[in-house]
Amino acid sequence: MNALISVSDKTGVTEFATALSALGIKLLSTGGTAKLLADAGLPVTEVAEVTRFPEMLDGRVKTLHPAVHGGLLARRDVPEHMKALEEHGIGTIDLLVVNLYPFEATVAKDGCTLADAIENIDIGGPAMVRSAAKNWRHVAVLTDAGQYEGVLAELRAGEGRLSDATRFALAAAAFNRISDYDAAISDYLSSIDFSSASDSQPPTRGIFPAHSNGRFVKLQDLRYGENPHQHAAFYRDMYPAPGSLVTAEQLQGKELSYNNIADADAAWECVKQFTAPACVIVKHANPCGVAVGADALQAYSKAFQTDPTSAFGGIIAFNVAVDEQAAQQVSKQFVEVLMAPEFTPEALAVFKAKANVRVLRISLEGVQRDGKSAWARGLNAMDVKRVGSGLLMQTSDNHELALSDLKVVTQLKPTPEQMEDLLFAWKVAKFVKSNAIVFCKDGMTMGVGAGQMSRLDSARIASIKAQHASLSLQGSAVASDAFFPFRDGLDVVIDQGATCVIQPGGSMRDQEVIDAANERGVAMVFSGVRHFRH
Repeated sequence: MNALISVSDKTGVTEFATALSALGIKLLSTGGTAKLLADAGLPVTEVAEVTRFPEMLDGRVKTLHPAVHGGLLARRDVPEHMKALEEHGIGTIDLLVVNLYPFEATVAKDGCTLADAIENIDIGGPAMVRSAAKNWRHVAVLTDAGQYEGVLAELRAGEGRLSDATRFALAAAAFNRISDYDAAISDYLSSIDFSSASDSQPPTRGIFPAHSNGRFVKLQDLRYGENPHQHAAFYRDMYPAPGSLVTAEQLQGKELSYNNIADADAAWECVKQFTAPACVIVKHANPCGVAVGADALQAYSKAFQTDPTSAFGGIIAFNVAVDEQAAQQVSKQFVEVLMAPEFTPEALAVFKAKANVRVLRISLEGVQRDGKSAWARGLNAMDVKRVGSGLLMQTSDNHELALSDLKVVTQLKPTPEQMEDLLFAWKVAKFVKSNAIVFCKDGMTMGVGAGQMSRLDSARIASIKAQHASLSLQGSAVASDAFFPFRDGLDVVIDQGATCVIQPGGSMRDQEVIDAANERGVAMVFSGVRHFRH
């Protein structure tokens, strides 16, 4: 049995090759890999000795040869193939170990030039991988160091043989790797403004490439989609951001459903906006209660007050560790999914009594901190939405509003306490379906109106929600995700007790609304940013 090893990432390859050699497998290799194995005292044959042709063009041509591809592609069950190998003195290659030039890592570096990128496009590696994977019934191909241990274990247990199922799985993984690699090259080259390309400067790259290649890895099949008659599966990005939902570890509970995952993502992305201990309760993709507090218990207690009815069967997210006290309080209600960066052992013991509750731990280790928001990174770079036979792509709504961005447009200026509530309300409004109206006070939502065709109706619904929860809106702050087109919406929130308002501005009737605010004696600020969420 012959193994050809040619790797760019040499992690674990010496140990793997040593184990192969101990099993009696002959080693072939190229360039730096061959030197590494020889220096480790392993018996290794250079590919150049097999091809009888030296590496050339700075190593660009070394394995593109019939002696290599004939050994990979020959079907052992076809006599004519084996006779051709014998006639030309070509030996079979039964195991191929290849990982590719680090194109993705290269183009991700600051200062990467077009020349750097092009030099890291692998040619011979993908060609060999495709040959081996096509001939999977007779050749095993490994493209990742994570496969070494499992393959070795099976070779040892199977007296040097791998099962058809294993070779097929390796072949599928190999073609997936080639697909991802080619897609990364396509995305990069399609995004470049060629007029800016030079050998010394990084080229200008557009946000949206001319050809977009989606690359996702399936995490699990789901029982069904939004409704039982729909089929569904859950995928993650090829390179997921740290602190995102797809990195979650499920500690207990039933399998996540399609709707669980969609709502959990909404809750988790919202709670990451806050630096203080925060709790977000989501129902049907909308926050029905959001609050900050001194700890997880206080944040949850305040968030729950906003809308106890909607919180039933909701999704709950914390941005701090959940302790026993918070767990005891949460366990009093019916909850579908609970998320936090950490749970104390005592908290987990509380939830064990509710075996169906899906408890997710999402590590925020590796999430970058930028000084403004501890949770500002680890956000999606792009939002994608399918339309009939097409795709809408946009940069994600990751805008963070600062005090310096706000423009006070009324005679009355907000107090520091009001300004704090306005900023809190604005963060929540970003995650409420349009048209969105959010009443807040003292770091908690008091009423949320979401998803109405009329902003006026959203304002009325938010106030009704507050009344049903026995919450007073007197002295509250209000956020509107888009401008008030007329003064009537503003009048509704003021009638309910709002004393300050934040909205984007930008309407032809802005002055009419400003005049109304001055007439009613409330403070109003313009953010200059809209937060539609469809």
